Amino acid sequence: MQLTRAADYAVRVMIHMASLAPGTRTSRTELANAAGCPEQFLSKVLQDLTRAGLVVSHRGNTGGFELPPMHHAASLLEVVEAVEGPVRLNVCLAGNGACDRQSWCSAHTVWARAQDAMTAVLRNTSIADLAVQQHQQQLQTQQPSQLVWN
Repeated sequence: MQLTRAADYAVRVMIHMASLAPGTRTSRTELANAAGCPEQFLSKVLQDLTRAGLVVSHRGNTGGFELPPMHHAASLLEVVEAVEGPVRLNVCLAGNGACDRQSWCSAHTVWARAQDAMTAVLRNTSIADLAVQQHQQQLQTQQPSQLVWN
């Protein structure tokens, strides 16, 4: 399984926003630059994050996008599923009878264990933790004059 670019950009944007001071509003252009993403493509990603309630969109002169304080601790799983929908390694794990081999297929239990492991890692990794980790990595790899705390 490979995440889409949209999910990758969503994670990048959320990490950037979690590194900002609470209540900071950020423009789509700034978010696109921080994520290394085309601005037009990022629009859909931001719509998905806003629709999921992970990001708040403000209109007008003082508009922009804001990460509500309660979502600084959002999990990677929440972010990925906001953009991708439910994470499924294989169609047989959807649980809606999509696979008629599920009851006897020996691979089904392997797919189920693999999915459980992957979703557990994503569920137990918070955006806030990744923002702190990114800042610490910047401290270790850059000269003090180059540091940027987004």
